[in-house]
Amino acid sequence: MKRLFLLVSFLVLSKFSAQTWASEDQYIQKFAQYAVEEMEKYKIPASITLAQGLLETGGGQSRLALEGKNHFGIKCKEDWTGKTMKHTDDAPNECFRVYDDPKQSYEDHSVFLATRKYYTKLFDLDMKDYKAWAHGLKKAGYATNPRYASILIGKIERYKLYEFDEVNSKEVLYAVLKKYPDLKDDRSFMARLEPSKKITKTEPVTVKVPYKPTSYAQQQKRVERIKTNAEILNSILIKSHPNGGLKYIVIPQDTNIQLIANKFKISESKIIKWNDLQSDVLKKDDILFLESKNSNGNTPTYKAELGEDMHDIAQKFGVKLNKLYAKNRMDEGQKPSAGQLIYLIDKKPRN
Repeated sequence: MKRLFLLVSFLVLSKFSAQTWASEDQYIQKFAQYAVEEMEKYKIPASITLAQGLLETGGGQSRLALEGKNHFGIKCKEDWTGKTMKHTDDAPNECFRVYDDPKQSYEDHSVFLATRKYYTKLFDLDMKDYKAWAHGLKKAGYATNPRYASILIGKIERYKLYEFDEVNSKEVLYAVLKKYPDLKDDRSFMARLEPSKKITKTEPVTVKVPYKPTSYAQQQKRVERIKTNAEILNSILIKSHPNGGLKYIVIPQDTNIQLIANKFKISESKIIKWNDLQSDVLKKDDILFLESKNSNGNTPTYKAELGEDMHDIAQKFGVKLNKLYAKNRMDEGQKPSAGQLIYLIDKKPRN
C-alpha cells in the first residue's frame, strides 16, 4: 500500500512538474504564428514580440492573459473604448484593456509600439537584430526592470526564438513543428497546419453567411489604415524653425490632427490654435507647429508668391496669423497679390 501511494505521488508530481516546465513551450507553439504575422505587418521582430508575451504572461498563466486575453499588459489609456478590467500592477486596481481574442492583443501591441513617439527609433534598427531591439525597448522606457533587456535576450536564446525572425506566416507552423516534432501527434495543431479539405459533392453547396457589421473586409481595411497611420507617424521628424528655433513638423501624407495629437501628446485644440487652422484635415507638405508661433518673423519683409495666402506665409515664417494681418493692415481672410510686400516684423507704413 505504501509503495502504491509513493508511486501515485511520484506520477502526480511528475505530471505537475512537466506541465510547469512545458508552459512556455506550449505558449510558443500556440502564439508564434501571431508574432510572425505581426512582424510581416509592422516590422517588429517576431522573437521580440514572442519573448515579451512569454515574460508578460508568465507563459500564458497570468491573470491578465487568462481573464482579459491581454498578453502585453497594455493599460486602458485615454483612447481605449473597449472592455476593461482592474488589476494591480504598478499601483492598486489599475485599468487594463480586455480583448475578445489574444490575436487582438498581439495586434494592439504592434500598434502601441508603432504609434508611440518613444519607440520611433526602434524602427530604424535591423529587424533581425533582436539584441538591439531588446536594449532599445529598455532605453525607450518600455519597462522599469533594469534587467529587462537581458531577460528578453535570455528567453530568445533559450528557446531559439530568433528562428521565427527568418520565416513568414506561411512557413511559421512548419517551423513550430520542426522545433517540437511531438506535435505531429497533436490533432488540434495538425488541423491548423493542414489545408482544409475541399468539398467534392456533385451538387453545388450554398452556404448562408449572416451579415456582421465587423466583416473580414472591414477588419482588413482597419488593419491597412493602422499600418498607413504607423508609416506616416514613423516618417515624421521634429525640426527646428529658423524663427527662434520653434519646433515644427512637415506632414508627409494627408492625415488628421487626432493622429498627430496622439503621437506628440498635445491636445487637438492646442494644435488648431497654434497653427490657426480651420479644419482638422492636414494635407501633405503642410507645416505644423508643435508650440505657439511668434509675434514677429525672423526677416523684415517677404514678397508673396502666386497662389499664397496669409496662412501659408504665417506658417512659412512661424508668425501668428492675427499678428500678420495686423502688421500688414489687412482684414482677416484678405489675400495678398503675387509680389506684394508682406511685413513680418514692423507694421506696414501708411500710404
